[in-house]
Order: sequence, then structure tokens, then C-alpha cells
Amino acid sequence: MTFLLPYRPPYHWPAMLAFLAARAVPATEQVSAARWQRIVMTAGVAGVVSVSDEPCRQALRVQMPPAFAGCEAEVLARLATMFDVTCDPLAVGEALGELAAADPGLRLPGSIDPFELVVRAIIGQQVTVAAARTLASRFVARFGTPLPAAAPPAAPAVLSHVFPSPGAIAAAGGGAVAEIGKLGIIRARAQAIAAVAGALCDGRLRLEAGTAVEPALAALMEIRGIGPWTAHYIAMRALGWRDAFPPGDLVVLKALQARTAAEAARLAETWRPWRAYAVLHLWRRMALSAS
Repeated sequence: MTFLLPYRPPYHWPAMLAFLAARAVPATEQVSAARWQRIVMTAGVAGVVSVSDEPCRQALRVQMPPAFAGCEAEVLARLATMFDVTCDPLAVGEALGELAAADPGLRLPGSIDPFELVVRAIIGQQVTVAAARTLASRFVARFGTPLPAAAPPAAPAVLSHVFPSPGAIAAAGGGAVAEIGKLGIIRARAQAIAAVAGALCDGRLRLEAGTAVEPALAALMEIRGIGPWTAHYIAMRALGWRDAFPPGDLVVLKALQARTAAEAARLAETWRPWRAYAVLHLWRRMALSAS
């Protein structure tokens, strides 16, 4: 099945793919020079979804398996949030000014799976993007569900597992923390992952589209091991919060030449309500300058 997700141009598709490629877990996600592919689970059915850009149509082209018939609207809604197709890039560019001039149309990369984003944010604390990707790959291999051989369309060989659900971790009970720890994830982070899984399963934490940001931030920071930076990062990508500004982000501090988180926040006030886009531009600027 093929669908189009319209967007307002410009859309910096190469930047979106580069961001996702650096963080892709090979077993669940694959990014090429022009296309994003991912194993998605919906209504108990797993299949491969593919997204590419069709700039002439000012839309993203989505392909999903026939098995998703009846659930396509839900999958498309998740993809629309993940790829930030409702963004008004002209309004963002006007608010950010010179900061956005070099990369117009930069979008906020979301997540197809909020729990996965939380897990990735927790294991990514104080480690490199590459190291976090390695740990996430181990997590998928240990707790993920193998893709059925008959799941259409035929998945690339690299795509083999559905990312673990909160229920899969919660079902491990008290042994989950020890099992996660065996993967090289320190105990405090393993405990945080298990706590998030439990909170999502019993409804104490909600991260689906449309969830109010402030209650979600408060619920996240009630979990030991999740501080303000991690909570804001999760809200930025899982909830699509366009004004997120992870406090104390080291790259942002360096880019702004700010000595403290408070100073960086003060400098960022002019970018409201688009501070998340400012963060993306600062991250990209610093990454390109380092390469």
C-alpha cells in the first residue's frame, strides 16, 4: 500500500536521514541515501514500512504491507509525527533567523515508538551516539521479537526484530534489571528502563501523540535515573514538543558559548516557541564543524 504525507516546503530530507542513520539500530531500522525503512508493530501485526521523499509532490511517500489494511491511518499518524510533516518551516526560519539560514527546512526527528525513544535516551546518557547504538542493538537482540519470515513485504536481511515492548520488559519482573545489566548497561539505567516499562504498562506514564507535555515531564522526572535533560529530550522526540530545550546540553552550551544552563536558557528565549528546532540547528552546526 502506498500513501503520500504532504508537507510545506522546504523539507531538509538529507538532514533528517542523516540524523536517523546515526542512531538506527540495524535489526529494526535501516537508512539509505534516500530512504528510511523500519519494522513497525501495529495491532499485533509486524511489517516493514518505507518512507522516501517526493519533492516534486511536496510529500513523503509511504509504503506499508497489505497486512496493515485497517490500521493504515494509525501508522500514517505516527509517521506524520515522526517526520514532522505539519511543521511550518517559514515560521521557524523567521523566528530563528541567521541560525536557520544555512539549513532551511530542518525538521524535528520524532520516533515511531515512544518506549524505544525512552530506552535510547536512557542508555545514551553520558555515552557517544555510536556506543548508545551498540547497547540498543544488544537490547533488541535480547528482548526483541523476531520478525516472522512471512511478514510482507520481504524485509532486507538486516531487518530482523521488532523493538521490545514495555510489556516484554515488565513481564520479566524482578529479573529484568539483571538481564538488562548483562548487556553492558549500568544498573541505574537498567532500573530506569524497567521503571519506565512498568509505568507505561500501568498508565502512570503516557507518551502517545497528544499527551500534555508538562504532566509527561513531571511523570518522567519522578522516575529515578531520568533528569531534566533526558525528560526534555524525550518530550522533544517522543511527543514532538517544538519548544523543548534540554537544559545543560553540552553541545548547546558550547555552541552558544554559555557557561551555565541558565545562561543558555536566557539566550534561547528569543527562539520561543521553536527552541527544539534551534537545538537541532546547533547540534547540526557543531557536528558539521567537527567533521
